[in-house]
Amino acid sequence: MKSENFYHVFTKSIAGYKIFVKESDYRRMQEIIWYYRYERKNKFSKVKDFMSEDFGDKLVVIVSYCIMPTHLHFTLGEEKEGGISKFMANILNSYTRYFNLKHNRKGPLWESRFKYVLIETQEQLLHLTRYHHLNPVVAELVKKPENWKFSSYREYLNYDGGLKICEFEELIDMSSSEYKRFVEDNIDYQKEIHKIKELIKLETL
Repeated sequence: MKSENFYHVFTKSIAGYKIFVKESDYRRMQEIIWYYRYERKNKFSKVKDFMSEDFGDKLVVIVSYCIMPTHLHFTLGEEKEGGISKFMANILNSYTRYFNLKHNRKGPLWESRFKYVLIETQEQLLHLTRYHHLNPVVAELVKKPENWKFSSYREYLNYDGGLKICEFEELIDMSSSEYKRFVEDNIDYQKEIHKIKELIKLETL
């Protein structure tokens, strides 16, 4: 792993439009994310391309991610100069092509350019992964974070033999059981913070 700097990278759909509707949509994005970690000779277009080995240099290290109905969160390390920008452009453009074709629509799907924030400490990185993994619980999509199949949390817990997208072992010095406790201990607190943020939004309207 070459990355020295890590970033919280996030983006959302236009006007909060729900762009992940069915499980197949989420799975498609997971495959796209897996595919475009590396530079590719070909665009991802069909399932048969999925395990293709037409890759060049690695663009990013994905430490954690969460796919939500209207937005995406990542913890990313840059492996090649400009790697994060290229990775994000590839996955957002690829999913837009898929979604527009599926729904017979045209035009952009994502709101402006993606945003990113430098992670300054190891502690921040650890807490950010927890924030990502609790997003579906706070949004009341599931009661337990492990029930959300579309984040990296199940990778952290070694729950299934699905796609291995993330590289976190060198950065998260916890066993899977310790990490699970670390995440679950913060559920109530993160829910309260979310409520406060929503109240502030209402008061400023």
